Amino acid sequence: MGTIRKRAAKMAILVLIVAMIAGCSGKGSGAEEQGGEQGKEVASGGEVGYPEKLTYWVTLNANASATMQDMNGIAAYQELEKTTGTKISFQHPPAGQEADAFNIMVSSGNLPDVIEYGWANVSGGPDKAISDGTIIRLNELIEEHAPNLTKVLNDNPEYRKLITTDDGNIYVFPFLRGDEYLLTFNGLIIRQDWLDQLKLEVPETIDEWYEVLKAIKTGDPNGNGKADEIPLLLDLDMTGINHAFVGAWGITTGFYQVDGQVKYGPIQPEFKSYLETMSKWYAEGLIDQDFAATDATLKDAKVTNSQVGAFSGYMGSSLGRYTELMKASNPDVKLTGAPNVVLKKGDMPILGQKDSAYNGFGAAITKANKNPAETVKWLDYKYGEEGHMLFNFGVEGVSYEMKDGYPTYTEEVMKNPDGLSITQALAKYNLASYSGPFVQDRRYIEQYSALPEQKAAIETWMKADNSRLMPVISPTAEESTQYASIMNDVNTYYEEMVNKFIMGVEPISGFDKFVETIQGMGIEEAVKIQQAALDRFNSR
Repeated sequence: MGTIRKRAAKMAILVLIVAMIAGCSGKGSGAEEQGGEQGKEVASGGEVGYPEKLTYWVTLNANASATMQDMNGIAAYQELEKTTGTKISFQHPPAGQEADAFNIMVSSGNLPDVIEYGWANVSGGPDKAISDGTIIRLNELIEEHAPNLTKVLNDNPEYRKLITTDDGNIYVFPFLRGDEYLLTFNGLIIRQDWLDQLKLEVPETIDEWYEVLKAIKTGDPNGNGKADEIPLLLDLDMTGINHAFVGAWGITTGFYQVDGQVKYGPIQPEFKSYLETMSKWYAEGLIDQDFAATDATLKDAKVTNSQVGAFSGYMGSSLGRYTELMKASNPDVKLTGAPNVVLKKGDMPILGQKDSAYNGFGAAITKANKNPAETVKWLDYKYGEEGHMLFNFGVEGVSYEMKDGYPTYTEEVMKNPDGLSITQALAKYNLASYSGPFVQDRRYIEQYSALPEQKAAIETWMKADNSRLMPVISPTAEESTQYASIMNDVNTYYEEMVNKFIMGVEPISGFDKFVETIQGMGIEEAVKIQQAALDRFNSR
């Protein structure tokens, strides 16, 4: 009888072990059905297989939507499916309505398995999204099932700090820019051929810019015999990114820090000096008289019709694209990235454009996901060597070839036979030209910025101190609600008044009242919220 009981006990233990192994492998992992060698990995010693299928919510980038209906059309994802056996059902929100679509999705509780989003923009931040049951904490899952990302974080402790919340939660498989060279891509651009014609140097100081803009206005550099040149196309949205001109005074149009103390730029005395300068330039016709009403389409027309002398723009979509568009009618055209502006010749620029290595975008796993461990393993593939090459360069022999150890994009990408732009062609094969849960490779931008003028512009724009820039911080849920309430009113009033100051509708003598009004809207409380979030970030 004792022997029978022992045998029965052993059998029960064996059945339990088998059941545990089956559970760890993930129900419906599809290891056998999918047939992929790596997909056949069965759980043992804490390891898991890949999921059979996933629902994945993410914005469809405009360059990708030019050639496909969803991201299954990207070769990198097609190859990933071959390797892992995981089938992805992509869900793409309507273009331009991502925030509304996200909020509606979260409120409904009808969540996909994975959400790829800009988490810095989520009300209350990632910690609230975790506590609300929208997404899950990933610390332990990453440690157990994501060796590739774990190595990246161990090798780069600053990355770990950036993707960890104030409560200590890692919540995302992040989009990481793997080199300083990838962080700067926007700045002032000027017509070098016009400067050469006028025998002028590229301006560096506010005073030099004034003289150059006057010369463009009166010197007829486009050679049509008409005084139709627009010396400077002011773009206030871009100014918030690259701090063009306003950065010369060491401030921004939003929040910045000085030695760990948060300040709001528009209420500083230096902002009045900036407004006085822009108002003077506008009154003298040095700034586009219709700058406030100029959208992207009008900007394209003004620049490509050889009307504009200087403007703010991106290295690719502005400097590179405009150069190619204008060369057809004017082979002598040359655009140059101008230095970040200073007040005193020879000074190091205080502020320029520099993005964070992690800007808040990445893939989080939702509470609805039934196989989080398997999903973590699937996401982690992109941070290994094979995944890194796949999502930065695409398919070897098609979108790139290895030449002397360097992944070189083919003519399919660089000179697409179907007439696609480089970014549209890239988007057919990889995610390098926008974002996703992987580490962006510097060798992508070295080829995308193919023109010597583009490479020079990046080097020029990188020359700034930038220590006053704010990191990506996380307000609490309470702070987020209060901050949004304050800044919605402040931003509306700010945009209205700044245009009026520059255009002379409102005299600069009204600046003190402008400051008082913003203070009355609660800006000091918003500064305190930013300060508290910065302090928490610095103490991570």
